[in-house]
Amino acid sequence: MTATLGALGWLILVVLFGSLVPVVPTGAAVSGAAALAAHQQPLTVVFVVAAGALGAYVGDLATYLVLLWGGERIARRLRLLREPQRFDRLAARVREGRVSLLLVSRLIPGGRVPVLLAGAVAGLTWRRFAVANAPASLAWSVLYAAIGVVGRAIFPEPWQSVVAAILLVVLVSQGLSWLGRRRTAPEPPPARP
Repeated sequence: MTATLGALGWLILVVLFGSLVPVVPTGAAVSGAAALAAHQQPLTVVFVVAAGALGAYVGDLATYLVLLWGGERIARRLRLLREPQRFDRLAARVREGRVSLLLVSRLIPGGRVPVLLAGAVAGLTWRRFAVANAPASLAWSVLYAAIGVVGRAIFPEPWQSVVAAILLVVLVSQGLSWLGRRRTAPEPPPARP
């Protein structure tokens, strides 16, 4: 039991750190932990979901505080205010408190920070963000844990399901990233007659 609590503590720290430093593959950590938990003691998957959600939630709150503090300056540095109409639409959707937008921003690689930044610049209060982000963090953790559990159902060995879960998360993330770049790519100029 002590080993399980220690592993859950590490999972919380990894996901929290990944929320602050967006290059850490937090979804893969939750999926891998869920796959391993499903092999060893299936009931502990619930604790993996809770640990992943808690780490994501606390990390998002900390990130949002930083963005509230320096929102306009950070947005200018990232040149996000070049397209004010697009940024304003995103900010309005965040201000409405749509949990679905917060969830989708966690699922798309590189999508979370611009959404949080838009909310900070738009004046979404920390308290309102905290309420809206709780179900989004939980849904995110459930989704990635489910990927791990599916890996457990397919592969007989724990290491196989952990590897499969991590590979699936990486492939889905890369696919979503590719689609996002493809949608925002500028159209080529028309051919001259």
